Amino acid sequence: MLPAANYAHPSIMLLFLFFLCIFRWFLFASAAFKVTHLPGFLQQGALPFHLETGYIEVDEVYGVELFYYFIESERNPSEDPLLLWLTGGPGCSAFSGLSLEIGPLKFISERYNGSLPNLVYHPYSWNKISNIIFLDSPVGTGFSFSNHPQGYETGDKSWSKHAIIFLRKWLIDHQQFLSNPLYIAGDSYAGKGYVIGNPSTGELIDYNARVPFAFGMGIISDELYQGINKNCEGEDYVNPKRPPCASLLQIFEDFKSELMTSHILEPKCSLAAPKPKNTAGTRRSMQVQESNTVLFGPPIPELKCRTYAYYLMYIWANSNIVQEALNVKKGTVKEWQRCLDLNYYKKDISSSLKYQVNITTSGYRALVYSGDHDMLVPFVGTKEWVKSLKFSVTDRWRSWHVGGQVAGYTESYSNNLTFATVKGAGHTAPEYKAKECLAMFRRWISHRLL
Repeated sequence: MLPAANYAHPSIMLLFLFFLCIFRWFLFASAAFKVTHLPGFLQQGALPFHLETGYIEVDEVYGVELFYYFIESERNPSEDPLLLWLTGGPGCSAFSGLSLEIGPLKFISERYNGSLPNLVYHPYSWNKISNIIFLDSPVGTGFSFSNHPQGYETGDKSWSKHAIIFLRKWLIDHQQFLSNPLYIAGDSYAGKGYVIGNPSTGELIDYNARVPFAFGMGIISDELYQGINKNCEGEDYVNPKRPPCASLLQIFEDFKSELMTSHILEPKCSLAAPKPKNTAGTRRSMQVQESNTVLFGPPIPELKCRTYAYYLMYIWANSNIVQEALNVKKGTVKEWQRCLDLNYYKKDISSSLKYQVNITTSGYRALVYSGDHDMLVPFVGTKEWVKSLKFSVTDRWRSWHVGGQVAGYTESYSNNLTFATVKGAGHTAPEYKAKECLAMFRRWISHRLL
């Protein structure tokens, strides 16, 4: 999964204060719906896993309702951990996390022929060992909606507040999970976990680290690397102020623009989301829904591209029969998009690092992982901010293995913090290395060393 075009700041760190804040308990009428069959799913009969969808109102004034997918653990739902998964962007649907990363569904990437795209069972889903709530948030994402235009005016803090209200209300209606261990998980802009992948913290190092990463990967020359280090000290590489620095960073951007920055070894492809502002000369999809509504979809990637599955997802999710199967409220979302560019989104939490310290030192465990071929939020920067927390090392840098092969490298710290790289993975590591990431998560959630 690729997030939306804007990665610049952290979003929902206040969610971690869930355990520290006191919120009033709300009366809640259940809107849960059990989904037993999905259009396009190739296996005969009922789904081989428990899937529930629903809405929970998180703002009574504007009528904001967040849509969710809940999948029970296939092992022991009554005792296995409960994960609340928040997809990045901000503005990317939770269905990305479900069908591209850690959920039990996968699209078959085959050329679209006018029929509904097909899905199959994904054997490396994290619901093998955990219960997972995939939440469409913030409002406006996926199938979540507001009954009033002002309800869509959201940001880091309101997203955090809505997520907390959602979780409180959901647990009231699912009290059998109140005693299960709870983990908040996500990646990219939602990576404030505490299972977090290639996370954005809001610190300059998140994106400034692209330069040393590119140098280490042989993408830029010694001269350019040294010139940026000399002329850009203390600068924000995304918005440089000094002309000599800006000039050098433009050269760097030219090199970067030739690559698929979510995974530098993969072919450069269109994202299939969100809609570009300038579509001249770009092949676009057109879909006619069963209701005869014409949707002009995202650019169509080449079939060889990983992102072709994102295009198939768009077609699938906009089908009326799919939305009926998911019990989506009619008329609330005109067009489902995998990722939206939320122009109205307010980035009002400048950095998450103080929250990282507060939560970990309060006794909560943390797993921070990075796909080592991601250039959007490179592991180089993540490793640097982890070290800036100044926690003592409890298990020194070493390789970790799956199937007798190196799957990445890891280091553990005091306050129950584990950092790991995933070898060969991109920005959303489980999308690229599903087997290895499931093994990583299984070991960590079981309180074992990687």
